[in-house]
Amino acid sequence: MTTEMEASLENLDEIAEKIAELLPDDAVVFLRGDLAAGKTTLVKALARVRGWKGTVTSPTFSIQQVYDEGLYHYDLYQCPNEKFLAMGLLEALEEPGWHLIEWGDETLEKYLKSHGFSTVVIEISPVSGGRRYRIVTDA
Repeated sequence: MTTEMEASLENLDEIAEKIAELLPDDAVVFLRGDLAAGKTTLVKALARVRGWKGTVTSPTFSIQQVYDEGLYHYDLYQCPNEKFLAMGLLEALEEPGWHLIEWGDETLEKYLKSHGFSTVVIEISPVSGGRRYRIVTDA
């Protein structure tokens, strides 16, 4: 199923609530878009939807941030798939909750699907005054 939405920064939380309704309880969510497309900004909004009150930062150098039970954030920009798997992060993806992955590629997505993971892709692109979110779910 594919759904598209647009949001400005002012109404991002409202759109994040709608996106959250589309996400399975346990899912690996691939966030795709160019540099500065708003991937981490969307993660911040989704974390607020889940009730997270703390800081959300891009895990560019740490690769993984765990915000609370059920909310995980990964940045694979500098981490090839082999390194991701070698670090044992595949096991981390088995934890219940949302696993939000920035810069995850189609190879990793296909690999996870072949191992029974529920995946969602959110493609983020700039539009006048905001961003367009194209959400593709397995359902």
